[in-house]
Amino acid sequence: MTIDSYQFDTLAVRAGHQRTGENEHSEPIFTTSSFVFDNASQAAARFSGDDPGNIYSRFTNPTVRIFEQRLAALEGGESCVATASGMAAIMAICIALLEAGDHLVSSRSVFGTTTVLFDRYLPRLGIETSLIDMTDLDAWKAAIRPNTRLLFIETPSNPLTEVADITELADLAHEHGCLLVVDNCFCTPALQKPLQLGADLIVHSATKYLDGQGRIVGGAVVGDKQRVGEEIYAAIRTTGPTMSPFNAWVALKGLETLSLRMKAHSENAIELARYLSDHPAVEQVYHLGLPSHPQYDLAKKQQSGFGGIVSFVVKGGREKAWRVIDNTSLVSITANLGDVKTTITHPATTTHGRVSDEIKAQTGISEGLIRIGVGLESIDDIIADLDQGLSA
Repeated sequence: MTIDSYQFDTLAVRAGHQRTGENEHSEPIFTTSSFVFDNASQAAARFSGDDPGNIYSRFTNPTVRIFEQRLAALEGGESCVATASGMAAIMAICIALLEAGDHLVSSRSVFGTTTVLFDRYLPRLGIETSLIDMTDLDAWKAAIRPNTRLLFIETPSNPLTEVADITELADLAHEHGCLLVVDNCFCTPALQKPLQLGADLIVHSATKYLDGQGRIVGGAVVGDKQRVGEEIYAAIRTTGPTMSPFNAWVALKGLETLSLRMKAHSENAIELARYLSDHPAVEQVYHLGLPSHPQYDLAKKQQSGFGGIVSFVVKGGREKAWRVIDNTSLVSITANLGDVKTTITHPATTTHGRVSDEIKAQTGISEGLIRIGVGLESIDDIIADLDQGLSA
């Protein structure tokens, strides 16, 4: 059997690992900064690129390479480059593929720090960004200019779980000579395969569901051999935002259980969403598994599950939202997500705290909004804890 014939769960456990001479069963951690050459000629050939092989762990490390190859196999990509964080992955794409005078179009409904990167820091490099409504195809069409190079989406979005039609946007991007970049953090390849739907590049925060237990910070870009394997790889090699071997090894362990965890997250999340939908203190619930969600049918079409994020608006604004959060005892008050432990946060003052009030209003980040990263505890205990907070 070849690697191409294996199913997803087998790839998550086996892909990328070529045993060393020690014949280890589990993937080894190569905690070394550099690698030794047989002779000066080999060293020269490695540095010139004529002889593929390990040089320096900033850009060649066997443990990191296993993670890259495994994630590429799961996403159906030709190449993957691992980075120090999800934000480093996005920045690597911008540095490698954009230049002064270029323009990108992004959904407004992306992670708050992504918005800050596009709005505050890319202009210093001469790169302009237009932020638009992700679900409005006409807005995408109107925003594209002759110098537009990238379309960027996060689907489902953070924190309102809006969904973009990936195939539709991929067709639009390619019609105008642009690339479509998809942040696949919330679904992971266990629930969604953007490359199969026409996307060109995938971004991941490995910190979230890929690790799955809140242990490390990391990121990755997946795509074709030229853009990812050569251009983005070259940018990472030079600028240095590299994933560490230990973090790569931890993320590998996370990938082994990714499919099981994403199914369990999805099952808990829909139960919580149904409970919140019936609570008198809740104005609105955002979860893709609810038929009332505007993109419910689209999500069913391009995803195999609805994911573990549930957001909801409580009556009474920030004061009541904070009161709900402060009166929980089981769930963790933290802005991270993708953990086996359920997390709760107030997006307007945490993940989107640096975003302008105008963009918050445009993207629905209200003062009464609470985001739950639903974990793998008993759903009865999660609901009881939220009920305790809402009763306060």
